[in-house]
Amino acid sequence: MGTTKPAAPHTARGTERGRRGAVVAALMLAMALAALDSTIVSTAVPQIVGDLGGFSVFSWLFSGYLLAVTVTLPVYGKLSDTFGRKPVLVAGAAVFLLGSLLCALAWDMGALIAFRVVQGLGGGALQGTVQTLAADLYPLRERPKIQAKLSTVWAVSAVAGPGLGGVLAAYADWRWIFLVNLPIGAVALWLIVRHLHEPRRESAVRPRVDWAGALAVFACGGVLLTALVQGGVAWAWRSAPSLALFGLGLALVAVVVLVERRAAEPIIPGWVWRRRTIAAVNLALGALGLLMVAPTVFLPTYAQAVLGLAPVAAGFVLSVWTVSWPVSAALSQHVYRRIGFRNTALLGIGAAALVLLAFPFLPYPGAAWQPTLLMLLLGAALGLFQLPLIVGVQSTVGWSERGTTTASVLFCRQTGQTVGAALFGAVANGVLAARLGGAGDLDAVARGLDDGAVAEATRRAVADAVHAVYLGAACAAALAFLVLLLVAPRRFPVLSEHGDGGHGTPEQRES
Repeated sequence: MGTTKPAAPHTARGTERGRRGAVVAALMLAMALAALDSTIVSTAVPQIVGDLGGFSVFSWLFSGYLLAVTVTLPVYGKLSDTFGRKPVLVAGAAVFLLGSLLCALAWDMGALIAFRVVQGLGGGALQGTVQTLAADLYPLRERPKIQAKLSTVWAVSAVAGPGLGGVLAAYADWRWIFLVNLPIGAVALWLIVRHLHEPRRESAVRPRVDWAGALAVFACGGVLLTALVQGGVAWAWRSAPSLALFGLGLALVAVVVLVERRAAEPIIPGWVWRRRTIAAVNLALGALGLLMVAPTVFLPTYAQAVLGLAPVAAGFVLSVWTVSWPVSAALSQHVYRRIGFRNTALLGIGAAALVLLAFPFLPYPGAAWQPTLLMLLLGAALGLFQLPLIVGVQSTVGWSERGTTTASVLFCRQTGQTVGAALFGAVANGVLAARLGGAGDLDAVARGLDDGAVAEATRRAVADAVHAVYLGAACAAALAFLVLLLVAPRRFPVLSEHGDGGHGTPEQRES
């Protein structure tokens, strides 16, 4: 009777590499979905408003999606640690695609906003779980490769999104902006279902989900982020709606703390903030989200109003950092292997602070190459800052805590962006009002760019306003530097990757 020969080792390794490659392809497609959705809708707003109406509330197409993504990140992180990455990613992708289909079928602006929120509920799972799986699939020495790939996907999507959205809206129909997600998402789902096989992790205790905590976190985050997003836009900061939302948000913070302290498996466990490494990275990347608002929100208006560039050229000034950022991130491993995660991040954020501080000293009105060069340098500095922190903090926890840790980092970065948009918007409008005698704000200036030339007084006022924002961003970078210097340990307590099924064993070195 014949016997079956075992597969040759090199054949088994080749199969495993092929399977991992298919999963990485799925992760890149999922990341592309999440990244494109942040930018592709923006250029189609005129067509959407022209078809559905609702100009007064169209900003909720972006705010509603952002809120849903941000508040669900901690929930999905905990669920992925409890039930595994695959079911969370599959469920999140399915919800995202359902939201995309519903958006394409929307009959008015209210329905479209509601379906964008559905999209965001799935988008939170895509962002957090993709980053967590990237750390699961690759050992520490190889993680920069996958992180660089994901950074590249995000960068390309940021550049291509507005152009693709404009083409689809102009030559097809704005509904195709959402329909294009369906084939991409279907391929990603098929690859995940077919090729992602997570090891079975036995537990003597039946997993319990803190649904009360999840609801409290969702409500608290939704109320506070709504207050920040709409304050100074839909209503004045000191108005009754603003004060009511902030008051309700603070009350819900107390509810979250009370519920989470009593929960057996809290959605936001206390160790996320008790461990110096995780707390420091959370605060530092929250500051990163804050400072990123300066270029992404205010630089295009500066380029058009002050430098007199066309919208496409203004977009290019901003987009150059999406080239240097992933390149710097990919090369950062050669730095942090020599000097450590914290010191590499300090080097990056220190350089970023100097670049941001240099912006207000640019000559007026100046040439386009000057802010372009600064953006190229800023991308390189931030690539050296962000990736070592993400790789480093993921390497300090085992499988059972990696989803929660990654989600907390992304949640802090997203929250920082929301706070930054509100804070720097108030700063810019305050400077603009002071320079122009209380007339107008930056949004009015941006809308007026379509009418042609900008008055000289307005150009100088915009320059002063954006300079003030960049000074604020430099302060945020300095805050991140101080947090890493004073809170983060000199060497991250990296875990051994042998038997990484639980908490792992701390090593005395970083790599």
